[in-house]
Amino acid sequence: MQVAYWIVAGLLALFYAYAGGKKVLQGQEELRPMMAWVDTVPMPLVKLIGTLEVLGAIGLVLPPLTGIAAGLAVAAAVGLVAVQIGGMALHLSRGEVRETGLNITLLVLAGVAAWLGTVWV
Repeated sequence: MQVAYWIVAGLLALFYAYAGGKKVLQGQEELRPMMAWVDTVPMPLVKLIGTLEVLGAIGLVLPPLTGIAAGLAVAAAVGLVAVQIGGMALHLSRGEVRETGLNITLLVLAGVAAWLGTVWV
């Protein structure tokens, strides 16, 4: 179970560190080609979402790695599930049904990480 957790958590952490980092560090003009939704969401909220994603990535990896408050990894995974539910709601409200595929994939992976975390951590 440990190996499965680290594979899923590692992939999610890499994705969220990258995507969240982009949202935190880049402006609306740089994000628009990849994320058209940034035009309809205030930039402080985009920055908050990016910060939550980066914190989620850290939370998936750092607590189990250090052995300190390892249960926080489960909380981070559940938080990332919530982020994806919000992302799906945004895309569906904009009529972007096709864009929800990535959200669903990430939601399932975060759910698996949460489950593996409860079994292993």
